[in-house]
Amino acid sequence: MSITIRPVVHADLAAITGIYAESVLNGTASYELDPPDEAEMRARMDAILEKRYPYFAATDDTGTLIGYAYASAFRTRPAYRWIVEDSIYIAKDQRGRGIGKALLSSLIDACQSLGFRQMIAVIGGAAPASVALHRGLGFADAGRLEGTGFKHGRWLDTVFMQKSLGEGTATLADTTRYPGVM
Repeated sequence: MSITIRPVVHADLAAITGIYAESVLNGTASYELDPPDEAEMRARMDAILEKRYPYFAATDDTGTLIGYAYASAFRTRPAYRWIVEDSIYIAKDQRGRGIGKALLSSLIDACQSLGFRQMIAVIGGAAPASVALHRGLGFADAGRLEGTGFKHGRWLDTVFMQKSLGEGTATLADTTRYPGVM
């Protein structure tokens, strides 16, 4: 199976909403308890795209959307503007096939080319597969918060991981270029 990574389009919303709903209902990556509807997912997508953050879809040979990933603000205060948080969701029947790696690699490249300096992974439920994915692409452990969520009848930890992008902190930020101008 070949995987194509491309920018999302609004026609992807139904598939994205379905993938996210399954994750909300059955997983721990999101601490939401009730899946948002397509209108809410559209509002979230539009908010990310309006800020010019990258948002990608992964499709299979038939053009079926099998995963998606996006970068968004880690925090909204201005001094954080060179840091992004990544989010990755894969269709349940497609996990373990390298789709997450393809999406995250594309996201890292896009964020680096936009001038972001750090990427943060906030891994709900401390999911071992997500930790391994991020570690395999050069993310380092940045901390663990215990008992941060209660879902599926148990307490969940959150793992933070971090990756420097481009020159990281070796040089000063260029405040004249995106993401310095938001």
